[in-house]
Amino acid sequence: MFLTYIGRELRRRRRQAIVVALGLALGIGLVVTVSAMAAGVRTAQAQVLHSLYAVGTDVTVTRPAKAGTGGPQRFGINPGDQSRQGQRFSRDRVFGTPSLAAMAAARVQSVASLPHVATASGGLSLEAIHLQGRFVRFQQGSSTGSGIAGSQPATRPSVPPINVAPYTIVGFDVTTPSVGAVNASQITAGRFFSAADANSAVAVVDQSYAKQKKLSVGSSVTIGGDSYTVIGIAAAPSGGSASDLYIPLAKAQKLTGMTGQVNRIYVKATSASQISAVKAEIQRILPKATVTTANDLASQVTGSLSSASSLAGHLGAWLSIVALVVAFAVASLLTLSAVGRRIREFGTLKALGWRSRRVVGQVMGEALVQGLIGGILGVGLGVGGAALVAHLSPTLTATVGGAASAASAAGPPGAVTVGGPVAQAMGSATHTVSVALGAPIHASILALAIGLAVAGGILAGSLGGWRAARLRPAEALRRVE
Repeated sequence: MFLTYIGRELRRRRRQAIVVALGLALGIGLVVTVSAMAAGVRTAQAQVLHSLYAVGTDVTVTRPAKAGTGGPQRFGINPGDQSRQGQRFSRDRVFGTPSLAAMAAARVQSVASLPHVATASGGLSLEAIHLQGRFVRFQQGSSTGSGIAGSQPATRPSVPPINVAPYTIVGFDVTTPSVGAVNASQITAGRFFSAADANSAVAVVDQSYAKQKKLSVGSSVTIGGDSYTVIGIAAAPSGGSASDLYIPLAKAQKLTGMTGQVNRIYVKATSASQISAVKAEIQRILPKATVTTANDLASQVTGSLSSASSLAGHLGAWLSIVALVVAFAVASLLTLSAVGRRIREFGTLKALGWRSRRVVGQVMGEALVQGLIGGILGVGLGVGGAALVAHLSPTLTATVGGAASAASAAGPPGAVTVGGPVAQAMGSATHTVSVALGAPIHASILALAIGLAVAGGILAGSLGGWRAARLRPAEALRRVE
C-alpha cells in the first residue's frame, strides 16, 4: 500500500518529480566529474613522484654536502707538455654526486631495524665524465686568449676542442632488490641483478642511454677504465627520469674509493599509514640527514600538473559544494511547495485516521525515490563528463627542483679541470615530466554520488514532512486546493 501510493503520487506529479530529480542530478553529476578529475590528477601526480622518486620506496635519506665541497674534476692532463703535441687523449672520472655527502653503510642497518621499517637499502649515486680530445698548437699570430692587441703569439699546445660526455651511475644493492632506484619490472631485455652479481662487473643500462650509445644485452661498456658487461636494459619509470647505468653497489664503491659508504638510503615502510612515523624515527637517529617522503617531493612540483591539482582541489571542491547546496535547496523548496499544494489531501488522510508519522513517511518516501532517480541520472551525467574531460584534457607537465650543482674552483696550474656548466649538466637541478590527465571513475565515487542523492532526498523529505506534520485536519479541510 505504501509503495503503491508513492508510485501513484509520483506519476500524478511527474513534472515536479522530474524537476526535483534533474536538479539533484546536475549537482551529483558535477560532483562525480570533479571527483573523477581530482582522482586523475592524484594518479598523475603519483606517477610523476614514482618516476622521480625511487622504485618501491616510501622514504629516502640523504645528507647534504658541506659548503665548499665538490669543485671541478681534475684529469691529470698538462697542455704544457710539448711531447704530447698532436696526441689524442681519453680520460674518465667517476665521483659521488657533489650535492650529497657520504654516509657509513652501517646506517642502512640502523634504519632497517626501526620498528615501522619493512626494508631499507643503501645506494650510491655517482656522476661520471668521459673526456676526449687531441692536443693541438695554436696557429702563429693568434692571440693568447686575452683579446689584447699586440700580445705575443701562443706557442704552447692546448686542448681544444674537448668532447665532454657526462653520464650518471647508481650503485645498486643487489641483496635488497625490492627497494631502490630500479627493479625487475622495468627490465625490457636481458635480466635483472641477482645476489650472485654483488662483485661482478655487470651493468643494467637505461633504455634511452642504450639506444643513444647503441648498446644491447651482452655489449661491453667502459666505466672508469673498467669493462662492464650489459646484462639488462631497463625502461625508465613512465614519464620519469632514470640513471644511465646501474651497477652493483660494491663495484660502485670501489670505483670511487668509497668502500663501506653510501649517499642514499631507500626505505620501505610497513604500511602507508606509518610513513610519517618512519620519517620521525629516522630523524631521531640521523638528526643531520635529510629525510624525504613522496609528500615532501609533491610540494616541489610545479607546472601545469600543479595548477590542475590546485584547480581540482580548491576551485573544483568549492564548485561541487555550491552545486550541491543549490541542488539540495531546489529539491527542498520544491518539496515544501508540493506539500503546501497538498494540504487538503493530507488533511483528508488525517481525518480518515492517518497518523502524523505516516504522513511524514509518505512525504519522505516520495522525496527519497526522487533522490535515488536523481542519483542515477547524476551518475550518468558524471560518467559522461569524466569521459569528456579525459578525451579533451591536454598533456600536463610537472617540474621538480632538486639540489644545487657543485661549485667550480680553480685547479692547479697546467691541469685540465671541468666544473661549472658540466657540473650543472651532471647534477641537473630540474627535471620536467609530461603526463596525460585521465578521469578514472572508482567505486568510491559512485558510492559517494548515491549517498549524496539519498542525503538530498532525506533532507527534502524531512522539511516537507515537518510541514505536513503540522497540519490540522479541521484547518486543512477548510482550505480549497
